Amino acid sequence: MDRPVPGWFGREVIAIRSTRSSDLVVIQRIELAAGEPFRDIGMADIADHPVPTVAVLADYQRAGRSWVAVDGNDQPIAFVLVKIIDGRAHVEQVSVDPAYARRRIGRDLIDHVESWAAGRGLYALTLTTFREVEWNGPYYGRLGFTVLAPPARGPELAALMVEEAAHGLDPAQRIAMIRPIHWPR
Repeated sequence: MDRPVPGWFGREVIAIRSTRSSDLVVIQRIELAAGEPFRDIGMADIADHPVPTVAVLADYQRAGRSWVAVDGNDQPIAFVLVKIIDGRAHVEQVSVDPAYARRRIGRDLIDHVESWAAGRGLYALTLTTFREVEWNGPYYGRLGFTVLAPPARGPELAALMVEEAAHGLDPAQRIAMIRPIHWPR
């Protein structure tokens, strides 16, 4: 569902809409660009991590769990991908083109996912992220997420974190976070 996003002076985001197949390559470019700041903090391995394939992105799109924030020309400038894990909406990836950073676009996408999840009777959002990276753990904390202790993660989220570690993400640097859905939405 397309949703206009309230704006303020200088804001480029016009709407959040469902991802179209024509957006998939653009999403890859956004993800690649969004990874570059990791290089500046000594995490080149994260910056060099392969972006999701078009086939993977198409699976999210067909499942109705992929949205883009678009500019006034309907061009994607950010995206979010969602899975259902342990009965919660899990934010698999949210990325904003660095040219549009610090404009609340990521927050708007997370809030959009919360509305979507509330409409499906889900009670929380989860995600996994880097504990110390400013635009990861601390950022999500400002958005109302709290660290989810290992015993409370659920079997699917625990398995996802094991899979992340198998792909080279240091478990000592990673955390799972949760944000309850605020009713009504």
